[in-house]
Amino acid sequence: MMGRVRSLTVAWRQDAGTAAVEFALIIPVFVAMVLGGMEIATLGFAAASLHFAVEDAARCASVQTTVCTDQTATKSFAAAHYAGPSISPVFTYSPSGCGHIVSATGTLSLNLVPQLVDVPLSATACYP
Repeated sequence: MMGRVRSLTVAWRQDAGTAAVEFALIIPVFVAMVLGGMEIATLGFAAASLHFAVEDAARCASVQTTVCTDQTATKSFAAAHYAGPSISPVFTYSPSGCGHIVSATGTLSLNLVPQLVDVPLSATACYP
């Protein structure tokens, strides 16, 4: 009788597939977090690049008058200095207000697994 009890306790202690089950439970969450982090980083890069482009174009319109001679040249300067993902930003320029105002708008599509989410981005800079 004692041998039978000992063999039952040994059967309960076997954990041969535990690591595989734990891995199967954790890996979807880990992959979702990594891919989500990459999408958030892309969003941050697009926003930062858009802000840099409008700030540089406003400065160009105020200081480098030989490069940014008119509205079209300033908008094309801003478009050339945008280095983010392809969101097709639309730049506007006006020389009124606080000085030289350059604005931009665009929409970034984030690829979340169940659906695509469109995030509107905008940036404005004024340089006296």
